[in-house]
Amino acid sequence: MAHIQLREFEEMTPAIQEKAKPILEKTGNLGEIFKLLAIDEKVYFATDGMVQGFLLDETTLSYDIKEAIALLISKENGCKMCIDVHKGIAKMLGVTEERIEEILEGVDSIHTSEAEKALLKFCIKASKKDSYKIQKEEINALKEYGFSDVQIVEAVAITGYFNYINTLSNVFALS
Repeated sequence: MAHIQLREFEEMTPAIQEKAKPILEKTGNLGEIFKLLAIDEKVYFATDGMVQGFLLDETTLSYDIKEAIALLISKENGCKMCIDVHKGIAKMLGVTEERIEEILEGVDSIHTSEAEKALLKFCIKASKKDSYKIQKEEINALKEYGFSDVQIVEAVAITGYFNYINTLSNVFALS
């Protein structure tokens, strides 16, 4: 049970209802995170913009690596709801069940390149409260693996997004 009164469809603003309708038609329900965000239209649309820009739009990082970041950061933050949601999204994007389980076992269990492992480990470190301790050399190491500034910024932005959404989910006890 959420620690705050979530918005039901009828209580949402018309602009949010417009976004909710296709989800309701497709899935039959709205998740608790959607209902929480719908409490404030500005928060909803700011978050929706991040989801579209970072996760759903085609970007410089593959959907596979973006979902790996989503799953790893959500696991790191103890956000079971987000892990469950992103298992489903990863499957929808073509990530296999085996790959999802590898990711959830941790970076060293993932069958991928050393470059991707380095990026994922960097994202986990960036998700911590002491991320201010990250050194230029650590970013340069990612560049030596072939990652561009754009890819590194994107990976850290996705990491930050998951810290944000995991915090909302955890604070308000969403399931």
